[in-house]
Amino acid sequence: MSTSMATTAPAKPPAPPRQCCRYLLLPSTGHRRSVAAWSAKKKNPWLDPFDDGPDEEFDYQGMFSGGKQEEDPRPPEDPENPYGFLRFPQGYNPELDSLASKVRGDVRRACCVVSGGVYENVLFFPVVQMLKDRYPGVLVDVVASARGKQVYEMCKNVRYANVYDPDDDWPEPAEYTHMLGVLKNRYYDLIISTRLAGIGHALFLFMSSARDKVGYVYPNVNSVGAGLFLNEMFKAPTNNLADGGYKDMLEWIGRPAKNVPQQPTQPLRVSISKKLRAYVEDKYSRAGVEKGKYVVIHGIASDSVANMKSRGDDDCLLPLGHWAQIAKEISSGDRGLKPLFVIPHEKHRDEIEEEVGDDTSILFITTPGQLTCLINDSAGVVATNTAAVQLANARDKPCVALFSSAEKARLFLPYVEGKSSCTVISSATGNLIDIDLNAVKNVVKDLEPAPSFALAQK
Repeated sequence: MSTSMATTAPAKPPAPPRQCCRYLLLPSTGHRRSVAAWSAKKKNPWLDPFDDGPDEEFDYQGMFSGGKQEEDPRPPEDPENPYGFLRFPQGYNPELDSLASKVRGDVRRACCVVSGGVYENVLFFPVVQMLKDRYPGVLVDVVASARGKQVYEMCKNVRYANVYDPDDDWPEPAEYTHMLGVLKNRYYDLIISTRLAGIGHALFLFMSSARDKVGYVYPNVNSVGAGLFLNEMFKAPTNNLADGGYKDMLEWIGRPAKNVPQQPTQPLRVSISKKLRAYVEDKYSRAGVEKGKYVVIHGIASDSVANMKSRGDDDCLLPLGHWAQIAKEISSGDRGLKPLFVIPHEKHRDEIEEEVGDDTSILFITTPGQLTCLINDSAGVVATNTAAVQLANARDKPCVALFSSAEKARLFLPYVEGKSSCTVISSATGNLIDIDLNAVKNVVKDLEPAPSFALAQK
């Protein structure tokens, strides 16, 4: 009887875990050397002379070593936020500009980077007005220097005025990045600049992330590469844009498009608040003059940093001796007018009292808004090529403008032709100090006190 028996093969021992090759056989010697010992060898100093291997004192397990970090808690929503009350998921950026708005080219938020000081910022007012006329409801912000920001207390069309000097070629890195962050977080549709742009300033406008970047470029080789970062650029006629205003930019903003006619350029206008007017009225009353019975004198030569000189015209201030003769002619006669000297620094008060007389009316003005109120309540203005000339024409006050040459008068006052309220007197030699004082005296004789009823209407 045969019996079949199932035999079971003996179990094989488990295979040892597979290991990587830990040793390297050097053919030259036949000795085994550790790869770790081989890799610990100092690197070639010629490849990186500053690499001395891993730093034993450095903590390689600090922040961000574990990958993505937890996000900051979401800030509370504010219904009164000027940028809108939106609900969007955490981690997503809100899209404020719709596709239809982009196709139409609408501008709802605009930023103006204005170069220069008081004079240049006053000339920029028509550009802001053109933006408001072309895009009703647009919110306009301004970036200007500390002195330029003071101008926009007279402009009701500006929402925010930010202090940043666009003319600083070497700004502080913290200030530079902070201003870029402010511009990026406001989601501007349009950013325009009056600083002559090279590649550096063009990059500043480009990094603002605005939809349209518009600005002037240098009229020379300094403009190389700037146009690559701008949607629209204008080649400046000269290195001083304040010569004739911002004509190219005004024409571009008011251009006809999509059944919208060409927008006409509005004349320069400035507004005055009631609170500021009351403050200035009290100020000049304490200086010894009455409303409508004084003539503003502006443009005294000064060695102070805060002088009245405008950019682009170095010869625009007269010495005190010339002004003393003009002031004497203003106060002569039976018209009842008194000259009022506006000084840029208190140190000039003693000089004027010694040259003109102790009973001379002198006023120290600190802001362009106060100067505008002072001009508005006066009988007229006698000034050189300073901001006072532009402000007097903006308020339609009688003005006698003194220039070093007829060419500069045409450049800085291109709109004055046919305007009876402004009289231009220029020097025949090209130097302001050689101006004909007899001609100035004959013109200031025609200034009359302002009627009281006309002042009450303003």
